[in-house]
Amino acid sequence: MAEKRVMLTKDGYDKLVEKLNYLKSVRRIEVAERLKAAIALGDLSENSEYDDAKNEQAFLEGEILDLEKKIRNSDIIKSESSDTVQMGSKVTVLDTELEEEETYMVVGSTEADPDEFKISNESPLGSAILGGKKGSIVEVHAPAGIIKYKIVDIK
Repeated sequence: MAEKRVMLTKDGYDKLVEKLNYLKSVRRIEVAERLKAAIALGDLSENSEYDDAKNEQAFLEGEILDLEKKIRNSDIIKSESSDTVQMGSKVTVLDTELEEEETYMVVGSTEADPDEFKISNESPLGSAILGGKKGSIVEVHAPAGIIKYKIVDIK
């Protein structure tokens, strides 16, 4: 079975590589030192510090494997100026009912972060505006009902 491709902006890719390098070069050493200190305490059968360190090590190694897989299977989004919304586009939308504007960047699900106004192409709003043009109105199916957005600007 083919592994799922991961869509990332160049910035998102760089952040994943930076995090992977940090986990391998800094966190691995910290966890190994913690494990070593716990072993030095003696009897491992009732040593909660040892158990915690082993669990942390397992979690860390799982996170490293996950990041390596995402990086290996990543496709960098090439932002091109366009009159339609694409992956990597910064889009200003207007909620037609509330008359509120927000600007979002459309990214892959790995990189999505609502706090940074980065929405996934798989999210309800992201999938609704993909391919849309400036001035068009899209309908987003949300739990609260259908919300209409007007695409105000595309960068």
